[in-house]
Amino acid sequence: MEPGTPPTPTRASLLPVGLFTAAYMAIAAVAALRVGNTEFVFYLVAMVVMILLVALVHTRVRLATATLWCLSVWGAMHMAGGLMPIPASWPHKGEGLVLYNLWLIPERIKYDQLTHAYGFGVCTWVCWQGLCRLTSAAQPTFGRLALAGLAAMGLGAMNEVIEFAATLSMPETNVGGYRNTGWDLVANLTGIVIAALWIRAATKRG
Repeated sequence: MEPGTPPTPTRASLLPVGLFTAAYMAIAAVAALRVGNTEFVFYLVAMVVMILLVALVHTRVRLATATLWCLSVWGAMHMAGGLMPIPASWPHKGEGLVLYNLWLIPERIKYDQLTHAYGFGVCTWVCWQGLCRLTSAAQPTFGRLALAGLAAMGLGAMNEVIEFAATLSMPETNVGGYRNTGWDLVANLTGIVIAALWIRAATKRG
């Protein structure tokens, strides 16, 4: 096995992450339907599609178990962000009193931006593993890390397309405007750069 290539997960190691994902998806579905949140029903359907795509990628790439957990946690952060209410007294930006609009650092970093940075950092790791499996080359050169990062940026752009589709199909959403999209992309890039640096450092440590 090449240095830096993650071990192939076993069926037993996949069961806990599958159960965790199914549990929070079920809770989110019940919560969205109970409050009549049609926007989040749309995102739940999108999440199911993404989970199926991850499963398809996993059959070809054999993602590390830790990667699958990171992806599942990202999904949980997304579900909580759109459904978990916050007190009106907490610093927030936007009309909805939900976790996504919470300022973690007032006027600097929102929960939404943290979720973007984390999620697309994980996507960089996924793309890196795919590159390692397909090329049998796990040395983290600048070119290979750039390729993985650019692929993750493309996934981030696809996320913005999905959000744009939500604004066209529903009268009211919590997506935000052009400025919000710009900051989402900046957050994506931040997470991608951090992930690339982490991959390089971790591979050097073996």
